[in-house]
Amino acid sequence: MEHGDNHITVIDDEGNEQLCEILFTFESDEFNKSYVLYYPVGAEEDENGEIQIYASSFTPGDEEGQLQPIETEEEWDMIEEVLDAFLAEEEEEK
Repeated sequence: MEHGDNHITVIDDEGNEQLCEILFTFESDEFNKSYVLYYPVGAEEDENGEIQIYASSFTPGDEEGQLQPIETEEEWDMIEEVLDAFLAEEEEEK
């Protein structure tokens, strides 16, 4: 997976492929990793008007494009902060 791509194909544990749209990517100096936030193409909003967003870490330039799971609560906290800031900025632009 490369920075700047609009879509990725995610393969679940059962081998099923799911086309996903990338919301954004970012790098964390604190964890020395790159992250991608994404959601399935065609995902429907829940009763609150929200779509479930997924997050994974990745290695930029990795030919195989392997996504890695988020490993710690500290990483999840940092990702939530970045996502909240992104969503707040998006809301301001509207």
